[in-house]
Amino acid sequence: MRSATTALTRILQTLVSRFWGVVALLLAWELWVLLRGLNPIVMPSPLRVFGEIAGNPSLFFTTSLETLVLAALGLALGTALGTAMAAAAWTSRIVTGLLTPITLIFSSVPVIALIPVIARVLGYDLRTVLAIVVIICFFPTFVFASAGLHALPPGSGDLFRVLGAKRMTTLRRLALPSAVPNLMIAFRLAASHAILAAMVAEFLMGTSGLGNLFHAAKDELNMERALGASAIATVVSVIAFLLATAAEQRMNRRWT
Repeated sequence: MRSATTALTRILQTLVSRFWGVVALLLAWELWVLLRGLNPIVMPSPLRVFGEIAGNPSLFFTTSLETLVLAALGLALGTALGTAMAAAAWTSRIVTGLLTPITLIFSSVPVIALIPVIARVLGYDLRTVLAIVVIICFFPTFVFASAGLHALPPGSGDLFRVLGAKRMTTLRRLALPSAVPNLMIAFRLAASHAILAAMVAEFLMGTSGLGNLFHAAKDELNMERALGASAIATVVSVIAFLLATAAEQRMNRRWT
C-alpha cells in the first residue's frame, strides 16, 4: 500500500513538473468560470468536462477509436504516397515539373474548401474523411522527402556516377537512405495533424468519430460533451506527436 502511494505521488510530481503550464491553464479556466458565474451552455468548467468524459467512457472510447483508426490509416497512406511521389520526382525533371506545381496549388487550398469537392467525387462517407487525412499527411511528406532526396552526402553522388550506378540504384542505395531523417521529421509533423484533420473532416461530413460527436453535442448545446471530444482529440494528438518524436530520435541514433 505504501509503495503504491509512493509510486502515485511520483507520477503526480512528474506530471506537474512537466505539464505545470497545462495545470495552471486549467485552474485559471476553472476560476474564471466560477468567478464569472457562467452558464454551462456558454462555457462549462474543466471539472464538468472531465465529469462528462468519466460518466460516458464507452461513448468517448468508441468515437476516439473510430477517429484514431482513420487517422492512422490516412497517415500511413499519405506518408507512403508522399514518399513515392517525391522519389518519382527525383528520378525525372519532367515528373518534377508536373508534380511540384500541383502540390503547391493543393497545399494552398484550405482543407475546408476541398471537402465538398472530394465528397462529390467519393461520396459523403468515410472515404472522404480518409482522403482528407491522406492529403494533409501527403504535403509535409512530399516536401521533406524531396529535400532529403537531394541532400546527399558531399561527393557521394559523384562517386555513384563514377562507379556507373544506374539512376534507380542510386535512388535505392543512396538517396532514400539519406532522406530518412527528413522523412522522420515529416512523420512527426503529420502524426499530430492526422488526428485533427480526421476530426475536422468528420465534423463537416457528419459521419462518425470525435468530429461527429462534437457536431452533435454542439447542436444539442451540450458543451461539456463537445469540449470533452475536443480535449480527447488534443490529448491524442499530443501523444501521437510524442510517440513520433521518440521514433524520430531512435531512428536518428541509428542513422548517425
